[in-house]
Amino acid sequence: MPNITTSMKEHDIIKLKHHKEYVIMAVLKDFFIGLSENQMLNTAAKKYGLKLGAQRVVAGTNISETIESIKKLNAHGISCTVDNLGEFVYNREEALEAKEQILQVIEAIHNHQVDAHISLKPSQLGLDIDYDFCLNNLKEIVMKAKSYDMFINIDMEDYKRLQPSFDILTELSKEFDNVGTVIQAYFFRAEEDMKKFKDFRLRIVKGAYKEPPEVAYQSKEDIDKNFIKLIEWHLLHGKFTSIATHDHNIINHVKRFVQENNIPNDKFEFQMLYGFRTDMQLQLAREGYNFCTYVPFGNDWFGYFMRRLAERPQNMNLVVKQVFNKRTNTMIGLAAGAFMLGRWTKKGKKKRKRK
Repeated sequence: MPNITTSMKEHDIIKLKHHKEYVIMAVLKDFFIGLSENQMLNTAAKKYGLKLGAQRVVAGTNISETIESIKKLNAHGISCTVDNLGEFVYNREEALEAKEQILQVIEAIHNHQVDAHISLKPSQLGLDIDYDFCLNNLKEIVMKAKSYDMFINIDMEDYKRLQPSFDILTELSKEFDNVGTVIQAYFFRAEEDMKKFKDFRLRIVKGAYKEPPEVAYQSKEDIDKNFIKLIEWHLLHGKFTSIATHDHNIINHVKRFVQENNIPNDKFEFQMLYGFRTDMQLQLAREGYNFCTYVPFGNDWFGYFMRRLAERPQNMNLVVKQVFNKRTNTMIGLAAGAFMLGRWTKKGKKKRKRK
């Protein structure tokens, strides 16, 4: 007969261990998101990006370098979605510059006949400036892409930009059929949004921003559970599903699910980020699955990468070894100190004010 007291102790130890892991992951997530928003570090990364090892996480700093990176991926049977890095733009000139850059990328993809399409963020094109201004910028881009039979994916950002971005998609879909978007599994409303847009090509992700418990799941277990639920539903009922994950457990689950439900390969693809788990990307392509690499380019890479670490901080050691060199690790170490010092300073000021 088992010792009930011993079993209860073991259960408590496991529970405490999981709680500690959750707290550590939550702290790391906050930490990396804090770094992503640090203007000083973003500026330094733009200036010294290539020296810091940025070429391993971005496909190029300009269009010609990016096209060459796409050609190399295409040679392995991998398609690409191209992201002109940059977001949270607050003046019209920057938004118009971003639009022109994206139009040039579309032209380059067409001229070089590479297998690629565009991913873009509404905030980079003026969403925070004026809704109609942003919509018109997007219309011009989607119209250009349509003339070349090219797909445009509208990336989703944080919660306050969620509904306006969906509204833009709805408006664009009245004139164009070459647009799709992203569903973020950590939002409570994700299932409702997915079903509303089920006839669109959708990329399903876990979510990379820090969102409050009023609107989003907070634990990894809850997010993973909803992620799998959304993937399965859209595979069965949706138009086309892009499954964006580096988690081999979820990938293996999807492999079994599509086989058990006779879902053809042309109904879905796996997606991963450029420079991450490259061996697995090549292996999935060799196995005959549709595979698409998310290809960011440009100098504005630091915030993008920090959010990738925030998405899955337990991969930090693997990613840092694979992506960064010693100089970059030193920069992150210094950044960590600056970030924590900043937080302590703010807390100290608040305490003094209360006194």
